[in-house]
Amino acid sequence: MTKTAKKTSSPYAGRIAARGHFRTLRLDTPFQPRIDALMKQNDWYSWAGYRAPASLWDEELEYFAIRSQAALFDISPMVKYLIQGSDAEAFLNRVTLRDVSKLRPGRVHYTAWCDDEGHVLDDGTLFRLTDDAFRLCCQERHLPWLLDSAIGYDVSVVEETEEIAGLALQGPTSFAVLRDAGFEGVEHLKIFDLAGFDHQGGTVTISRTGFTGDLGYELFVPANLALSLWDRLMEAGQMRGIRAIGYTALNRARLEAGLIVANADFTTAEHALRANRARMPDEIGLGFMVDLKKGHFNGSRAIEAARKTRKLGHILVGLEIEGNIPAEHAIVYHNKKKEVGLVSAAGWSPLAKRNIAIASLSRPYGDTVNDDLWVEIYALRELKYEKMMKRAKVVERPFVKLPRRMANPPADF
Repeated sequence: MTKTAKKTSSPYAGRIAARGHFRTLRLDTPFQPRIDALMKQNDWYSWAGYRAPASLWDEELEYFAIRSQAALFDISPMVKYLIQGSDAEAFLNRVTLRDVSKLRPGRVHYTAWCDDEGHVLDDGTLFRLTDDAFRLCCQERHLPWLLDSAIGYDVSVVEETEEIAGLALQGPTSFAVLRDAGFEGVEHLKIFDLAGFDHQGGTVTISRTGFTGDLGYELFVPANLALSLWDRLMEAGQMRGIRAIGYTALNRARLEAGLIVANADFTTAEHALRANRARMPDEIGLGFMVDLKKGHFNGSRAIEAARKTRKLGHILVGLEIEGNIPAEHAIVYHNKKKEVGLVSAAGWSPLAKRNIAIASLSRPYGDTVNDDLWVEIYALRELKYEKMMKRAKVVERPFVKLPRRMANPPADF
């Protein structure tokens, strides 16, 4: 029996049917039912093909939930790789910048990896689960590159993005929420520690890490246990002010912490359409990771040569800008005339009470020449954009430094 299409008065019906990909939905994370139930703004964005909240209820109050309560953010779309085998340490030492042999089981470090020319492919966190098992979390997908790099090593690399759900629990009451939820022993986790805890017959891995510069934790659990973990945290956090948040609030907090985002504050090597857009670790503030003493790793020769010949053409800096108008994507000038860089992230910091920004500048500006810097801002005033030149000053990052992030044991707010 042949089915016929229903008649419709819409002149676009045929086009929509012929172009079904326009109706393709974004992927849902394991926490989507809970997030959908809390969504008041219908404010979504695409994160690695997933439907993620930019703001759930109020981006200003969501930010203050991070800084004064406990904020819950779904990090499931973050790309996750399980890397294990007898050569796992040697393999990761070969492809990443830091010395993995110094990373003990039960610890996490922030790292990055480069191509052979020393340009950064991505940055992320490396979790050492056991002697021979690691979890690598990052922004971009690198499975073909990782598999090619693993040839000759006794190691397996498996993407587990869909199988493992993730949550970031950040803010001053985050520790109290975990303790009240029954995660006994979580108080022993120091900054960059991780441990496994029982949950519904399975295991949730909790690390004292985050992207806000605040006291906080990240939790990873099998996808089938995601909703029960969410409910456990929400129930325990009722008296501690727990709130679900979106990326807009998180982005403001990460800016205050001076943290960078791939393909926002720098262009990764695989995304650079022009050769001069790629960046070496020293050009984006990641030079501290480079360990040239550990032996050869991807890009090590190029990085060492660039340092010796002083061919590092850029520098990523923090800026404090006069006034209170955010300077996002503003051009940076020297002496109001010479274009020397671009602002990649900017905003007013409610905590620091400063107008702050992260910018990439061409050396020597931001390095040895820091005087007479200006940003060009276009502000909307009564339906008309007005050009403003505001003075900028190079300052240290983080813009906000909170002692509670490092406190051991964590404070009980």
